[in-house]
Amino acid sequence: MRIRAARPADLPALLEIYNDAVVHTTASWDLLPWTPVEHAEWYATKAGHGHPVLVADDEGQVVGYAAYGPFRPKAGYSRTMEHSVYVSPGHQGRGIGRALLVAVIEAARADGVHALIGGLSADNEVSLALHRSLGFVEVGRLPEVGRKFDRWLDLVLLQLFL
Repeated sequence: MRIRAARPADLPALLEIYNDAVVHTTASWDLLPWTPVEHAEWYATKAGHGHPVLVADDEGQVVGYAAYGPFRPKAGYSRTMEHSVYVSPGHQGRGIGRALLVAVIEAARADGVHALIGGLSADNEVSLALHRSLGFVEVGRLPEVGRKFDRWLDLVLLQLFL
């Protein structure tokens, strides 16, 4: 497996991975799967702002991806980014999420990002543990700010200074 920059040809695989998370998990709080157009616009925005989208490529198959982008839209937040990491369900538990998160941290550091933020559902214990193992610190917990699968969700904010 190798980590590389995403290409437009990877978009169908990224969309499949993301939409699986939308439909089956609380890793994304979207309630409806994205369309190919929405996902292409997301990718174009990342590319247009110079924000990386990285993929885990396992012998030509995209099995996960990571990206970062603005934490908040105001200019004063320009050196703080929020990241996301998604791994295809058949490939979880193999270190792919860790490799992607390490790669996105390295990319952010190289790009001069000061702080990297992760917003995770409090019930996502595997991802919380992964982030903590790489030095992220919990800096906030917002109870019941999201709702999915007919239940309230707590948001945990984790931060890593680069």
